[in-house]
Amino acid sequence: MAKSFLTNKDLSWLHFNRRVLEEAASEQVPLLERLNFLSIFSSNLDEFYRVKMPPLLALQKIRKKKSGLISKIDKLVLEQQKRFGFILDDLVIPDLRKSGIYFLNTEPIPEELNARVRQVFFNEVAGMLEPVLLSQVPAYFARNNQLYLLVILKTETKERKLALVNIPTEALPRFHAIEQAGKRFVIFLDDIIRCNLQVIFPTYRIHSAYTFKITRDAELNLTDDYQEDIAAKIEKQLQKRDYGLATRFLYQPGIPARHWPEILEKLNLQKGSLVAGGVHHGLKDLATFPLKDKSLEYPAWTAVELSIEQSTLMDEITVRDLMLHTPYHHYNTVLRLFNEAALNPDVQEIYTTLYRIAGDSRIARALICAARNGKQVTVLVELKARFDEENNLRWSKRMKEAGVKIIYSSNNIKVHAKIALIVRRHVTHPLVGLLATGNLNENTARVYTDHILLSANQVMLSELKMLFDFLATKQKPDLSDKLAFNHLLVSQFNLQRKFLALMDREIAHATIGKKACISIKLNNLEEEKLIRKLYKASRAGVKVNLMVRGICCLKPGIKGLSENITVKRVVDRYLEHGRVFRFENGGNPELYMGSSDWMNRNIYRRIEVCFPVYDESVKKELMKLLEIQLSDNVQAVWIDENGENQPVSGKEIPVRSQEAIYHYLKERANNISQ
Repeated sequence: MAKSFLTNKDLSWLHFNRRVLEEAASEQVPLLERLNFLSIFSSNLDEFYRVKMPPLLALQKIRKKKSGLISKIDKLVLEQQKRFGFILDDLVIPDLRKSGIYFLNTEPIPEELNARVRQVFFNEVAGMLEPVLLSQVPAYFARNNQLYLLVILKTETKERKLALVNIPTEALPRFHAIEQAGKRFVIFLDDIIRCNLQVIFPTYRIHSAYTFKITRDAELNLTDDYQEDIAAKIEKQLQKRDYGLATRFLYQPGIPARHWPEILEKLNLQKGSLVAGGVHHGLKDLATFPLKDKSLEYPAWTAVELSIEQSTLMDEITVRDLMLHTPYHHYNTVLRLFNEAALNPDVQEIYTTLYRIAGDSRIARALICAARNGKQVTVLVELKARFDEENNLRWSKRMKEAGVKIIYSSNNIKVHAKIALIVRRHVTHPLVGLLATGNLNENTARVYTDHILLSANQVMLSELKMLFDFLATKQKPDLSDKLAFNHLLVSQFNLQRKFLALMDREIAHATIGKKACISIKLNNLEEEKLIRKLYKASRAGVKVNLMVRGICCLKPGIKGLSENITVKRVVDRYLEHGRVFRFENGGNPELYMGSSDWMNRNIYRRIEVCFPVYDESVKKELMKLLEIQLSDNVQAVWIDENGENQPVSGKEIPVRSQEAIYHYLKERANNISQ
């Protein structure tokens, strides 16, 4: 099968980010939430240039010519940035003004605010500035993602000089709210500085000023042959991250051509990194917009509390499997499990994996408490979770000091599984486990949709204990290893093989005329072997329903290849994050959930865990949720064979899946409690 039957993953990701951007344009989205979607789009694009662009630029350097892919990326990004500017300036800002909020983006600061702005400058900003004349330094290193003003100065002899002024957003709020004559104004920190440049350079005349930002390669250099402790190695590399190669120089248009040679030389830039932007950059800061108004935000959806009938949560789990769907369900149930385990005298051991630890993690605190209470606590902390390395290191040290046994994965593999195990004595069900699709992080659980299974299935959990014992060795898995997983699907062992077998069974059923269907929800779909099998299933007549939030390399709807495959993408108030796999199995559906997307990194370079759903009540509920999501025709779009977003057309009853799921779970909880 030719590679042309796969969509490029980087282009696909950009199409996903375009879908995020379009939420900011929707009049159905509350006004301040539209600003938040602009922030998410900007943050995503920053990460794209920090993570995805460096290998592409390196390959281009080796080939010594600009690749067609980078040209396509440049074109898409330029189109999206123009769309961003239009949405902000022509849609959102006018609507804010109708609500009495004057957000000054491209407009000059009104004269009546000058005195207040000057006061803010001297009281809060001036002492944070580090102006520099480029002619007085051999080179200048612009810090990663730091905002700057490039100032063109004129001398008395009309000679031009270049200067830089930092915009200290790391120390000060990006926006300042000023109320004047009954109006609420929001002003950029950038513009407060811009208005006072003559104060900063009193012996020059200010010709013009332009904002810019440099984004740098975020990859950590972790070689396979290091001898030192991985924690120490990562700590050293984190200190170097902000000094990586510049992958994007984002600048305000209008800089005179005569100044570019000096700019490129002094800032050590390559022409290939130059990207024209708007007047202001770093607009992920829109998430910190200073004015709040409940009427301009999403209406509150109070999280549903799970009903617990037994005296303890662990006793409840031994009676029945429990399933949480966050953030629709309250995360307190997960916190309660760890808190109970920390105090329960029958608990002997606690095992868990932590991939992205919350900054103020109550789970980590409970684990520390458990260790101090004499429990044997073992935690695998993934230090290579990108952009969370520093926080994970900090918590690792705190837990280690309290007596928690800390395990780190080996350099060449990440542990991405979301699992926990509690071992008790003096009970008929000594093992209680947690298996999830998302991180054990109470902060992200408020905005990421995930599924969490709490179970006392002793057979399945004995395999989980076996996996924790294996992870404690910190060895790279040997594919010939004799570890047998008959219930859990574990990457490096049986995960890919089992999914291929499940699809083969659907193909066999379709071949003999039985009903055959595969429904899968993922964040990303890239791995070629699994995609090929989906194509094979389509050709055999298997109906394939996919929901893919982000990257989708599969091309749906191609006659003779994928005409039985449809792909939807949902973007709404919560970030879709759960992974669910449903196989029709001749009328007796099998369901799996887990941490693994179908990407190369998940299949070949990580430890992932997917798990079956055995409890019939839980299975019924999960199938209902999947059915609702596949029916979404309000927030969903189709992904076409080019990877682009297409509207879901039709006159059927409107279904907004996140809203429908919330009301379904709320009603279900009320019925159970009555």
